This record gives sequence, C-alpha cells and structure tokens, in this order.
Amino acid sequence: MQECVVLSTSPDPDTARNLARRLVDLELAACVNVIPGIESHYRWNGALECESEHLLLIKTHESRLIALEREIRKMVPYETPEFLVLPMKGGSEDYLAWMRQGLGLEVGS
Repeated sequence: MQECVVLSTSPDPDTARNLARRLVDLELAACVNVIPGIESHYRWNGALECESEHLLLIKTHESRLIALEREIRKMVPYETPEFLVLPMKGGSEDYLAWMRQGLGLEVGS
C-alpha cells in the first residue's frame, strides 16, 4: 500500500472548501489543496464544453480510495466527478510520515 495524490474538480469555491474540510476531518485525506480558477475544456454528451472549476489535489493513501471516492460522489454535483489517482513514487520521509499520521495510519504503514 502506498501514498497517492487524487485529482478532482469542483464547480464552485464553497463545494471545494466543504469537500476539502470534510475529507481531512474524516481522515480520508491528510491535506487537500484547492486551486481556484482553472478552465476545463471537454466534450460532454457530444457537445464541446468550457467551464470554470476548482482543482483539488488530495493527498491520501491507497487504503482510503474507496471511501474517498464515495465522499466525492456525495458532495460534488457532477454526474461523473473527476477521480484520478496518481501514485507517489517517493517524497520526503518526514512529509510521508506526517501524511500517514493525518490519515490515522501508523507511521511506516
């Protein structure tokens, strides 16, 4: 099992902030960065779309992914919320230990 970063988006700042706080409160994320003002271009139901969104960089652990995706689906009003998992190949051992502690995992898990 390893640490990872999950990418997700939100349509507005309130949803993004509420989701970030909830994920950290539930120990599903050690940290969530909310990056406002991204512009997403995509095709949806055959039409080209362009929307302003907020990007969430969610630092978590593989053991939290199922519950994390469930919370995102509950709180984000998209039919198909973004949920992309990027494994961490490494990092500062102090930071990774801090992440595990914030996730309620034993150091060294």
